[in-house]
Amino acid sequence: MTLQQSRPWRGILVATALPLRADLSVDHDRYAEHCAWLVENGCDGVVPNGSLGEYQVLTPEERARVVETAVAAIGGARVMPGVAAYGSAEARRWAQQAAEAGCAAVMLLPPNAYRADERSVLAHYAEVARAGLPVVAYNNPVDTKVDLVPELLARLHGEGHIHGVKEFSGDVRRAYRITELAPELDLLIGADDVLLELAVAGAKGWVAGYPNALPRASAELYRAATAGDLGTAAPLYRQLHPLLRWDSRVEFVQAIKLSMDVVGRYGGPVRPPRVPLLPEQEAAVSAATEKAVAAGLA
Repeated sequence: MTLQQSRPWRGILVATALPLRADLSVDHDRYAEHCAWLVENGCDGVVPNGSLGEYQVLTPEERARVVETAVAAIGGARVMPGVAAYGSAEARRWAQQAAEAGCAAVMLLPPNAYRADERSVLAHYAEVARAGLPVVAYNNPVDTKVDLVPELLARLHGEGHIHGVKEFSGDVRRAYRITELAPELDLLIGADDVLLELAVAGAKGWVAGYPNALPRASAELYRAATAGDLGTAAPLYRQLHPLLRWDSRVEFVQAIKLSMDVVGRYGGPVRPPRVPLLPEQEAAVSAATEKAVAAGLA
Protein backbone atom coordinates (compact mmCIF):
# COMPACT_ATOMS: atom_id res chain seq x y z
CA MET A 1 0.00 0.00 0.00
CA THR A 2 1.39 3.40 -0.97
CA LEU A 3 1.42 6.37 1.38
CA GLN A 4 -1.23 7.99 -0.84
CA GLN A 5 -3.47 4.96 -0.36
CA SER A 6 -2.87 4.77 3.38
CA ARG A 7 -3.43 8.54 3.77
CA PRO A 8 -5.98 9.30 1.03
CA TRP A 9 -6.52 12.84 2.27
CA ARG A 10 -3.08 13.88 1.04
CA GLY A 11 -2.63 15.86 -2.16
CA ILE A 12 -5.20 18.13 -3.80
CA LEU A 13 -8.75 17.24 -2.81
CA VAL A 14 -11.19 19.67 -4.38
CA ALA A 15 -14.14 20.79 -2.27
CA THR A 16 -16.47 20.46 -5.21
CA ALA A 17 -19.02 23.05 -6.22
CA LEU A 18 -22.35 21.39 -6.95
CA PRO A 19 -23.97 22.09 -10.34
CA LEU A 20 -27.60 23.10 -9.98
CA ARG A 21 -30.01 23.44 -12.87
CA ALA A 22 -32.04 26.60 -13.46
CA ASP A 23 -34.81 25.13 -11.27
CA LEU A 24 -32.16 24.54 -8.55
CA SER A 25 -32.33 20.75 -8.80
CA VAL A 26 -29.02 18.88 -8.63
CA ASP A 27 -27.50 17.93 -11.99
CA HIS A 28 -25.83 14.66 -11.00
CA ASP A 29 -24.62 13.85 -14.52
CA ARG A 30 -22.84 17.19 -14.74
CA TYR A 31 -21.42 16.64 -11.25
CA ALA A 32 -19.97 13.26 -12.24
CA GLU A 33 -18.35 14.85 -15.30
CA HIS A 34 -16.91 17.63 -13.13
CA CYS A 35 -15.32 15.17 -10.68
CA ALA A 36 -13.72 13.24 -13.53
CA TRP A 37 -12.52 16.47 -15.20
CA LEU A 38 -10.81 17.62 -12.01
CA VAL A 39 -8.83 14.39 -11.71
CA GLU A 40 -7.95 14.49 -15.41
CA ASN A 41 -6.58 17.99 -14.91
CA GLY A 42 -4.15 17.30 -12.10
CA CYS A 43 -6.22 17.06 -8.90
CA ASP A 44 -6.07 13.97 -6.69
CA GLY A 45 -9.66 13.65 -5.51
CA VAL A 46 -12.79 15.42 -4.32
CA VAL A 47 -14.60 16.45 -1.17
CA PRO A 48 -18.34 16.34 -1.82
CA ASN A 49 -20.80 17.87 0.65
CA GLY A 50 -18.44 20.48 1.96
CA SER A 51 -19.50 24.07 2.46
CA LEU A 52 -18.70 24.79 -1.18
CA GLY A 53 -21.03 21.94 -2.12
CA GLU A 54 -23.95 23.65 -0.32
CA TYR A 55 -24.59 20.54 1.78
CA GLN A 56 -26.63 22.52 4.30
CA VAL A 57 -29.43 23.05 1.75
CA LEU A 58 -29.52 19.52 0.32
CA THR A 59 -32.13 16.92 1.19
CA PRO A 60 -30.80 13.72 2.77
CA GLU A 61 -31.50 11.89 -0.50
CA GLU A 62 -29.57 14.47 -2.53
CA ARG A 63 -26.68 14.46 -0.11
CA ALA A 64 -26.32 10.68 -0.23
CA ARG A 65 -26.54 10.60 -4.01
CA VAL A 66 -23.85 13.28 -4.37
CA VAL A 67 -21.41 10.99 -2.56
CA GLU A 68 -22.44 7.99 -4.63
CA THR A 69 -22.06 10.02 -7.84
CA ALA A 70 -18.53 11.09 -6.94
CA VAL A 71 -17.51 7.52 -6.09
CA ALA A 72 -18.94 6.21 -9.37
CA ALA A 73 -17.07 8.92 -11.28
CA ILE A 74 -13.54 8.59 -9.81
CA GLY A 75 -13.54 5.69 -7.34
CA GLY A 76 -14.08 5.84 -3.60
CA ALA A 77 -10.41 5.85 -2.64
CA ARG A 78 -10.16 9.53 -3.57
CA VAL A 79 -13.52 10.74 -2.26
CA MET A 80 -13.61 12.30 1.21
CA PRO A 81 -17.15 13.53 1.93
CA GLY A 82 -18.02 16.17 4.44
CA VAL A 83 -20.18 14.56 7.13
CA ALA A 84 -21.04 17.62 9.21
CA ALA A 85 -24.38 17.61 11.02
CA TYR A 86 -25.94 19.26 14.05
CA GLY A 87 -26.09 15.96 15.94
CA SER A 88 -23.21 13.55 16.50
CA ALA A 89 -25.41 10.54 15.74
CA GLU A 90 -26.43 12.08 12.42
CA ALA A 91 -22.80 12.88 11.54
CA ARG A 92 -21.88 9.29 12.36
CA ARG A 93 -24.67 8.06 10.06
CA TRP A 94 -23.25 10.19 7.25
CA ALA A 95 -19.82 8.66 7.91
CA GLN A 96 -21.39 5.20 7.74
CA GLN A 97 -23.07 6.13 4.45
CA ALA A 98 -19.67 7.23 3.12
CA ALA A 99 -18.15 3.91 4.16
CA GLU A 100 -20.96 1.97 2.49
CA ALA A 101 -20.47 4.02 -0.69
CA GLY A 102 -16.79 3.00 -0.74
CA CYS A 103 -15.08 6.17 0.51
CA ALA A 104 -11.75 5.99 2.30
CA ALA A 105 -12.05 8.94 4.72
CA VAL A 106 -14.43 11.68 5.84
CA MET A 107 -14.12 15.33 6.83
CA LEU A 108 -15.88 16.57 9.96
CA LEU A 109 -16.61 19.98 11.44
CA PRO A 110 -16.91 20.27 15.22
CA PRO A 111 -20.41 20.63 16.69
CA ASN A 112 -21.81 23.79 15.12
CA ALA A 113 -25.31 24.21 16.47
CA TYR A 114 -23.85 26.11 19.43
CA ARG A 115 -20.45 27.12 20.80
CA ALA A 116 -19.34 23.70 21.98
CA ASP A 117 -16.84 23.26 24.80
CA GLU A 118 -13.84 20.92 24.68
CA ARG A 119 -15.67 17.97 26.24
CA SER A 120 -18.43 18.21 23.63
CA VAL A 121 -15.91 18.44 20.81
CA LEU A 122 -14.06 15.34 22.02
CA ALA A 123 -17.30 13.38 22.38
CA HIS A 124 -18.45 14.46 18.91
CA TYR A 125 -15.30 13.28 17.15
CA ALA A 126 -15.19 10.08 19.19
CA GLU A 127 -18.75 9.25 18.12
CA VAL A 128 -18.13 9.80 14.41
CA ALA A 129 -14.82 7.90 14.52
CA ARG A 130 -16.84 4.85 15.60
CA ALA A 131 -18.13 4.60 12.02
CA GLY A 132 -14.71 3.15 11.18
CA LEU A 133 -13.40 5.58 8.55
CA PRO A 134 -10.43 7.88 9.20
CA VAL A 135 -11.64 11.36 10.14
CA VAL A 136 -10.07 14.62 9.01
CA ALA A 137 -11.12 17.49 11.26
CA TYR A 138 -12.21 20.77 9.70
CA ASN A 139 -11.29 23.82 11.75
CA ASN A 140 -13.40 26.79 10.69
CA PRO A 141 -13.77 29.00 13.76
CA VAL A 142 -15.11 31.86 11.64
CA ASP A 143 -18.30 29.99 10.75
CA THR A 144 -18.67 27.45 13.57
CA LYS A 145 -17.56 29.63 16.52
CA VAL A 146 -15.65 26.56 17.75
CA ASP A 147 -11.88 26.81 17.43
CA LEU A 148 -9.88 23.60 17.17
CA VAL A 149 -6.70 25.09 18.60
CA PRO A 150 -3.46 23.11 18.27
CA GLU A 151 -3.68 21.76 21.82
CA LEU A 152 -7.19 20.40 21.19
CA LEU A 153 -6.19 18.94 17.82
CA ALA A 154 -3.27 17.18 19.49
CA ARG A 155 -5.63 15.66 22.05
CA LEU A 156 -8.11 14.55 19.37
CA HIS A 157 -5.26 12.94 17.46
CA GLY A 158 -3.71 11.40 20.54
CA GLU A 159 -7.00 9.70 21.39
CA GLY A 160 -7.25 8.31 17.85
CA HIS A 161 -10.24 10.35 16.73
CA ILE A 162 -8.63 12.28 13.84
CA HIS A 163 -5.82 11.73 11.32
CA GLY A 164 -5.60 15.17 9.72
CA VAL A 165 -6.97 18.68 9.91
CA LYS A 166 -8.21 21.09 7.30
CA GLU A 167 -6.95 24.35 8.81
CA PHE A 168 -9.11 27.36 7.91
CA SER A 169 -8.34 29.71 10.78
CA GLY A 170 -6.06 31.80 8.54
CA ASP A 171 -3.41 31.85 11.26
CA VAL A 172 -0.44 30.26 9.53
CA ARG A 173 1.58 30.30 12.75
CA ARG A 174 -0.52 27.40 13.99
CA ALA A 175 1.11 25.05 11.50
CA TYR A 176 4.32 24.96 13.52
CA ARG A 177 2.56 24.48 16.85
CA ILE A 178 0.46 21.62 15.43
CA THR A 179 3.61 19.91 14.18
CA GLU A 180 5.28 20.30 17.57
CA LEU A 181 2.33 18.89 19.51
CA ALA A 182 1.17 16.20 17.04
CA PRO A 183 3.89 15.45 14.48
CA GLU A 184 1.88 12.59 12.91
CA LEU A 185 -1.24 14.71 12.40
CA ASP A 186 -1.45 15.74 8.73
CA LEU A 187 -1.97 19.45 8.19
CA LEU A 188 -4.15 20.24 5.17
CA ILE A 189 -4.38 23.70 3.64
CA GLY A 190 -7.94 24.82 4.30
CA ALA A 191 -8.07 28.28 2.74
CA ASP A 192 -6.83 28.97 -0.77
CA ASP A 193 -5.31 32.34 0.12
CA VAL A 194 -2.77 30.91 2.59
CA LEU A 195 -1.69 28.06 0.33
CA LEU A 196 1.92 29.11 -0.11
CA GLU A 197 2.43 29.88 3.58
CA LEU A 198 1.03 26.54 4.77
CA ALA A 199 2.80 24.58 2.03
CA VAL A 200 6.13 26.03 3.15
CA ALA A 201 5.17 25.11 6.73
CA GLY A 202 4.84 21.46 5.75
CA ALA A 203 1.20 20.89 4.72
CA LYS A 204 0.51 17.43 3.32
CA GLY A 205 -2.61 18.31 1.35
CA TRP A 206 -5.01 20.99 0.20
CA VAL A 207 -8.79 20.90 0.54
CA ALA A 208 -9.19 23.33 -2.30
CA GLY A 209 -11.76 25.71 -3.73
CA TYR A 210 -10.44 27.45 -6.83
CA PRO A 211 -9.30 24.31 -8.68
CA ASN A 212 -13.02 23.99 -9.49
CA ALA A 213 -12.32 26.66 -12.11
CA LEU A 214 -8.53 26.53 -12.60
CA PRO A 215 -7.33 23.00 -11.82
CA ARG A 216 -4.15 22.90 -13.92
CA ALA A 217 -2.68 26.17 -12.66
CA SER A 218 -3.77 25.37 -9.10
CA ALA A 219 -2.11 21.95 -9.26
CA GLU A 220 1.09 23.48 -10.62
CA LEU A 221 1.07 26.00 -7.77
CA TYR A 222 0.49 23.39 -5.07
CA ARG A 223 3.11 20.96 -6.33
CA ALA A 224 5.73 23.68 -6.73
CA ALA A 225 4.96 25.10 -3.28
CA THR A 226 5.12 21.76 -1.48
CA ALA A 227 8.33 20.88 -3.34
CA GLY A 228 9.94 24.10 -2.13
CA ASP A 229 10.19 25.48 -5.68
CA LEU A 230 9.47 29.08 -4.74
CA GLY A 231 10.81 30.34 -8.06
CA THR A 232 7.79 28.74 -9.71
CA ALA A 233 5.30 28.99 -6.86
CA ALA A 234 5.69 32.61 -5.72
CA PRO A 235 4.91 34.39 -9.02
CA LEU A 236 2.07 31.97 -9.78
CA TYR A 237 0.63 32.51 -6.30
CA ARG A 238 0.79 36.25 -6.82
CA GLN A 239 -1.05 35.92 -10.14
CA LEU A 240 -3.79 33.74 -8.67
CA HIS A 241 -4.22 35.48 -5.33
CA PRO A 242 -6.88 37.98 -6.49
CA LEU A 243 -9.07 34.92 -7.02
CA LEU A 244 -7.79 32.70 -4.20
CA ARG A 245 -8.72 35.28 -1.57
CA TRP A 246 -12.41 34.89 -2.49
CA ASP A 247 -12.25 31.43 -0.90
CA SER A 248 -12.10 33.14 2.51
CA ARG A 249 -15.04 35.45 1.88
CA VAL A 250 -18.70 34.90 2.69
CA GLU A 251 -19.53 34.83 -1.03
CA PHE A 252 -16.99 32.11 -1.88
CA VAL A 253 -19.55 29.72 -3.38
CA GLN A 254 -20.97 32.34 -5.73
CA ALA A 255 -17.48 33.61 -6.66
CA ILE A 256 -16.08 30.18 -7.52
CA LYS A 257 -19.18 29.23 -9.50
CA LEU A 258 -18.93 32.48 -11.43
CA SER A 259 -15.28 31.81 -12.22
CA MET A 260 -16.28 28.38 -13.49
CA ASP A 261 -18.78 30.02 -15.82
CA VAL A 262 -16.20 32.54 -17.05
CA VAL A 263 -13.63 29.86 -17.95
CA GLY A 264 -16.23 27.90 -19.92
CA ARG A 265 -17.19 25.32 -17.31
CA TYR A 266 -20.61 25.24 -15.60
CA GLY A 267 -20.91 26.94 -12.25
CA GLY A 268 -24.55 27.84 -12.32
CA PRO A 269 -26.82 29.20 -9.60
CA VAL A 270 -26.81 28.76 -5.82
CA ARG A 271 -29.63 27.74 -3.51
CA PRO A 272 -31.15 30.19 -1.02
CA PRO A 273 -30.44 31.60 1.44
CA ARG A 274 -27.39 32.39 -0.71
CA VAL A 275 -28.12 35.07 -3.28
CA PRO A 276 -26.26 36.19 -6.42
CA LEU A 277 -23.22 38.41 -6.12
CA LEU A 278 -23.67 42.17 -6.07
CA PRO A 279 -22.83 43.80 -9.44
CA GLU A 280 -19.51 45.16 -8.17
CA GLN A 281 -18.56 41.75 -6.75
CA GLU A 282 -19.49 40.04 -9.99
CA ALA A 283 -17.40 42.53 -11.94
CA ALA A 284 -14.38 41.98 -9.69
CA VAL A 285 -14.53 38.19 -9.90
CA SER A 286 -15.12 38.24 -13.65
CA ALA A 287 -12.24 40.63 -14.28
CA ALA A 288 -9.82 38.62 -12.13
CA THR A 289 -10.87 35.38 -13.82
CA GLU A 290 -10.56 36.85 -17.31
CA LYS A 291 -7.09 38.12 -16.41
CA ALA A 292 -6.12 34.59 -15.31
CA VAL A 293 -7.48 33.18 -18.59
CA ALA A 294 -5.52 35.77 -20.59
CA ALA A 295 -2.37 34.74 -18.71
CA GLY A 296 -2.89 31.14 -19.80
CA LEU A 297 -3.86 29.88 -16.34
CA ALA A 298 -7.23 28.33 -17.30
